[in-house]
This record gives sequence, structure tokens and C-alpha cells, in this order.
Amino acid sequence: KRNNLSMEEKRLPRVAWRASRREFIKAAGLVSAAVALPTFIPASALGRAGAVAPSERIVVGGIGLGNQGGGDFGGFLGSADVQYVAVCDVRKNVRDGKKAQVDERYKSKDCAAYNDFRELLARDDIDAVHVATPDHWHAIIVTEACRCGKDVFCQKPETLTLREGPLMVEYARRYGRVVSGGSQRVLEDYRGTVDMCWGGKLGQVLSINVQTNNLSHACNLPPEPVPEGFDWEMWLGPAPWAPYNAKRCDGNFSTVDFSWRSYWDYSGGEITDWGAHHFGGATFAVDVRELQPQEVIYHASEGDKRAHLEFVYPNGMKITHCKPGKANMEVDSNERETRASKPVPGYKGKGGIIRDFLQCVRTREKPFRDIEFAVNTMSLCHLGTIAYRLQRSLKWDAAKQTFPGDAEANRFIDRARRQPWQL
Repeated sequence: KRNNLSMEEKRLPRVAWRASRREFIKAAGLVSAAVALPTFIPASALGRAGAVAPSERIVVGGIGLGNQGGGDFGGFLGSADVQYVAVCDVRKNVRDGKKAQVDERYKSKDCAAYNDFRELLARDDIDAVHVATPDHWHAIIVTEACRCGKDVFCQKPETLTLREGPLMVEYARRYGRVVSGGSQRVLEDYRGTVDMCWGGKLGQVLSINVQTNNLSHACNLPPEPVPEGFDWEMWLGPAPWAPYNAKRCDGNFSTVDFSWRSYWDYSGGEITDWGAHHFGGATFAVDVRELQPQEVIYHASEGDKRAHLEFVYPNGMKITHCKPGKANMEVDSNERETRASKPVPGYKGKGGIIRDFLQCVRTREKPFRDIEFAVNTMSLCHLGTIAYRLQRSLKWDAAKQTFPGDAEANRFIDRARRQPWQL
């Protein structure tokens, strides 16, 4: 049993230490002609005929299974090298529906369904989880999953506050976990821009612009009865208490109104939701994924031009936000100065971002969207939000994760959380 393993062995996924069938037979002294083995073993059980043997599959559970989570669920469940064993959602109809899908795939009734993610994470037979709850839950679930020895695929926006990011990175590194952010668009949508920048076709790159719109705002919807089978207290979790309203917690993709993505208590609005994609692509294109900016310059609105930002990096690179006259992912460069080309990193293995994650669960490599890259991307989203709310420029000390000498800005680094949900 896994409980008898050393701490180092526990940090590995089950697929890394699980003995093969032949090794088990030898160890047990059963390779004797006198021992009768079954006369028929299905090819799928041995990993033949294109199948993956159950002993070699990555055991997965899912937490938060609506809209985007439902898409991730399909990606993991449809992977031949995955054994999907558990679902978790605070809505009974959602978790029951997803359990039924898992059971149908495997022609069994074995998939477990949980209301509380902690019960799922307590299982020692699960290698990895995918997380697609509302943003206000991400950091708590990811850090707890790491502590419980699970690798994690977490949907974007990975963080709700600046403080959460370094904690997620710390937990991933401390417990030796593979933690991947969930923005497939960083590579798949913006590869053309990345190739031009990394390939030197644009010369010396100076800056790149990101275009997103609204911030999140307060929610003042009237109370409604909580539907049967919906654990409203658990959905709120660390967020401030508020009365149930179907539009408050709707998982639709709007960032304007009537979805949790629209409201300050649960999300940052479009600047974090779509910003996770766009800023992720921008930091990749101009090759600052490993850095955070040292300054945010606020340019006030003028005439019919809205306010916009410049993020300045220690190496002089700039990323702008909503710069007048610039399109999303538009690059400024000096074509008269040459820049040496270098190879563009991509997904490990074959397939999209989920396949990249699963490959890294096996190899223990860092995934393409390693949590540190995701956190550095989200730092722009949060720094930008704070600059817009304060309507002024900011200095940022990335090493100390603070606004030097700026008490007003430092109050936005984190948020209060309801008990018992603390970080």
C-alpha cells in the first residue's frame, strides 16, 4: 500500500512506482509453471491492441465540473491513459451527471461523487486532479492538493490576488508536484506572434499590447431560494457571505454581468479572465515569462481615449494594456536591429495542453504552462487592476512581493477570507 512507501516515493505519481505485472509476479515467486494463470486475459488489461493497462493509467479526479470544467472533464475522461475515478461539485445534479458519464465509459458504478473537495483529495489512490471552480477557490484547492500529494491542472485565472501566486508556486515546489495552468490559448492562439518574435523576423522587439475591457464590480442582486441539492455555503467558501441568486453564481462566460466572472468577490472581470490568455500570450511572445514587472505606469484618459497602462520589466521590455491605436497582441519593434532566433518551447508529448500535463505527470518535467509562468502572467492582471482602481502608477518589488512604501496599494495584495478557509 502507498502508506508504506517512503516520503520520496510518495511524492512520485502512482504510475512511477507501481510495479509492472511481470515484476509483481517475479517478486511473489509466481513464475512457476505449476501455478495456474487465467486462461484468458483481455488485451485491454495488458495494454495491448492500443489500450493502456489499468496499472499504467494515471488516476484522475475532477473538482468543479460546470462549463469550462465540463470541457476539461471530457478531455481527461477521453484520454486512454487516464482512469477517472472521482467527481466533485457543489451541485448535486452536476456531480451526478458527471458520475453517470464516467460509469458509462467504464461500464461500472465505481466513480465516486463528492460535495466536498477535501474528501476527494484525501484519497491516496488519486494521482492528479483538474480544478475549474470559480477563481476565489483556486489557491485553496491547489495548495491543499499539493499537500495531499496530487498533481494539479488548474484552469485560468489561476489566482484571485497577488499573494496567492507565490504560495501556489511554493506548495508545488515543496511537495514536488506538477502544477499546470489551464490557458490553451497562450500557445495555440498566439503561436504566429510568438514565432515571429522568437524567430527574429521582427528585429528587436520593444513592446507588445494587450487589449481587454472591464474590471469586475460589486454584486447587488436580490435573494432567491437556494435550489435543492446546491450547497450554497460551500460554493461561497472563502468569499464574503451573500444571498443566493442564480445570476450571481452562473458559470457562463460573460464578464459584463450576471455571471460570477463579473463580480469582485469571485473574479477580477475581463482583465483577469481574458487577461490570463492575452497577457500569457504576450509574456510568451516577448520572452518575459520568468519575470514580473517592476513598474506600472498609469496614463489617464484623455479626450475620447481611455486610460491605459505600461508594464515595465527589469530588462527594459514593455507590455502595454489598451494602448490607444493598438490592437490585441500588436508588437512594436525595431526591424533595423537584428535578433538571433531561438527554438520555441511547446507542449510535451503529443496533443494539447491536457496531454502536455499528463505527459509531465509521467516524466516529472515542468509543463508548458508551469504554475510559475501562470502566476507571473496573473501578476500583470492584478497589478493592472490595482493601478486602474487607484488611478495612478505603481512600483512593484517582485522579490519581496510588495509595493515599496505604498500602504494604500499594499492593501490590495490580498483579501480577507471567511473561516475556516484561510491560506
